[in-house]
Amino acid sequence: MKNIASLHTATPCLLSNLFLLKSIILGAGMPAPLFLSENVYICNKKVNRYVIIVAAGHSKRMGEGTPKQFRIIAGRPMLMHTMAAFDATNSALKLIVVLPSGFIPMWENLCNEYHFRIPHQVCEGGETRGYSVKNGLARIEEDDGLVAIHDGARPMVDKRLILEGFELAARTGTAIPCIPVVDSLRLVDTTGSRPLPRSKVKAIQTPQCFTLPMIKQAYAAQDFMSFTDDAQLIERSGIALTLYEGNPQNIKITTPDQFRYAEIVLSLQNQK
Repeated sequence: MKNIASLHTATPCLLSNLFLLKSIILGAGMPAPLFLSENVYICNKKVNRYVIIVAAGHSKRMGEGTPKQFRIIAGRPMLMHTMAAFDATNSALKLIVVLPSGFIPMWENLCNEYHFRIPHQVCEGGETRGYSVKNGLARIEEDDGLVAIHDGARPMVDKRLILEGFELAARTGTAIPCIPVVDSLRLVDTTGSRPLPRSKVKAIQTPQCFTLPMIKQAYAAQDFMSFTDDAQLIERSGIALTLYEGNPQNIKITTPDQFRYAEIVLSLQNQK
């Protein structure tokens, strides 16, 4: 990947309004390591940081029963682990949790049962992930600041990933974590298959961080629901993405085997 160090010399004010500069070709790449701070500034102004945790799925791949975000893992519901990771990073982060329609009472009962006191807003999700994110964004009244959009089924997100995402988004407008692909890849179509160089492919993770003006404008598009993640929607707007190093442990739990793996990791973390 190309280094984007030259981009970091631009002024913060210019970068915070990056969504207006569609004619500038930025060139995405892996930036140099950042000094990670508990606070983030844009144009020398301390800005609010929001986190939208998307947990509105019904877990069809996990089988029948309770949606996975509410299933008990390492002593409490998975979603609580995810939220606690952000709160432990910085308790000033403003959390918005998007839940499946009809499951808010269950969540409230779980919070009471497990004495879960991390402050957060709750809203209902939509029929697709895009609608759920848009519902979460609607809870953010201000237009300045930053937002991280994260999968509720990634409870092993770490502090470095969270802080670096916000820092990069403040400087470049976007921050998308990614990891190398270790398996051999083949591109399959109607004519057969052919190898795909894995050195040119990255696996994308969350949290994906953006300036609020940029992501709100992107979700104003009529076809916002057609994209599988927020990075694709932003990129379609003509904005290059800033990629940074993710964490292989930050998996999205979608299968029973992954659930058992997360149970082991989170249990060990709780013992520290």
